[in-house]
Amino acid sequence: MSSFVLQRLLSFFITLAVTSVVVFGVLEWLPGNAAQVILGETATPESLAAMEEKLGLQQPAITRYFQWTAGLLQGQSGLSISYSTPTLELITERLQVTLPLAILAMLITVGAALTLGLYAASKHNSTADLGVMTFSQLGLAIPNFWLAILLILLFAVKLQWVSAGGFPGWTEDVGGGVWQAISALILPAVALAAVQTAILTRVTRSAVIESMSEDYVRTARAKGLSKQQVLWRHVLRNALIPVVTIMGLQFGNLITSAIVIENVFVLPGIGRLVFQAIANRDLIVVRDVVMLLSAMVIAINFLIDVLYAWIDPRLQEGRTA
Repeated sequence: MSSFVLQRLLSFFITLAVTSVVVFGVLEWLPGNAAQVILGETATPESLAAMEEKLGLQQPAITRYFQWTAGLLQGQSGLSISYSTPTLELITERLQVTLPLAILAMLITVGAALTLGLYAASKHNSTADLGVMTFSQLGLAIPNFWLAILLILLFAVKLQWVSAGGFPGWTEDVGGGVWQAISALILPAVALAAVQTAILTRVTRSAVIESMSEDYVRTARAKGLSKQQVLWRHVLRNALIPVVTIMGLQFGNLITSAIVIENVFVLPGIGRLVFQAIANRDLIVVRDVVMLLSAMVIAINFLIDVLYAWIDPRLQEGRTA
């Protein structure tokens, strides 16, 4: 197990290093001067020279790359042009909204998808199975931003159960509290989870149906176990490999998809920060946020690989060999 984890850990760091080169290179090789992009076409030569000095553009690109990565490793980030604040502080503050939103959406996705997928598989080729598949098809067809608007119209405007947008904060000092904060995230989380729930439901159903045709299922039934006992004790764990794969990818998708949903619900998360940074031409913030999101997706994939070995040790043995 230790050699498998070390191999995956090495792959994690290599992928992270390559990603940092790509993120830095894409913004570095954009057409035009970075200072010109930030200040606009009407900038004077003096202001351009001052901005170039502030950004360190006189230094070679390779030097600036290593300064950037070394700063990130030491917990030191660049200074935002528009906020005059270290980007790490901005990102940390906004993650207090985005991460809970993504986690809540993931919990809704996993809970609903596993329940519906198992139920549909246990009722294979029945009316109930057809109903679940129809529901999942609708979930795939509806864009999450459009569903977000419908949820606002129904629950915030018509029923007035929750607010239409905004975030009260996690502490009572700023007029919020834990329950108020979670309430503000419920509708965005449902809008985020809808499409992912539909995808995971179909994957779970297919994986469970395939596992139910294996010999060990017939053996377990011959020993006197009920269909539900076989489903939960034996089938589910063997069907988890493709399900866990999709779950890992989905969590990364939830974080990136939150960029749109946060703007619909006016949530002060990473999504709003990215939009504001792009509007303000704050390339330093854009670069650090993109690197953070990429690192989170890579880390999630690493954890999923480790989880594979726990679910099915045969995968660990095969990769080690």
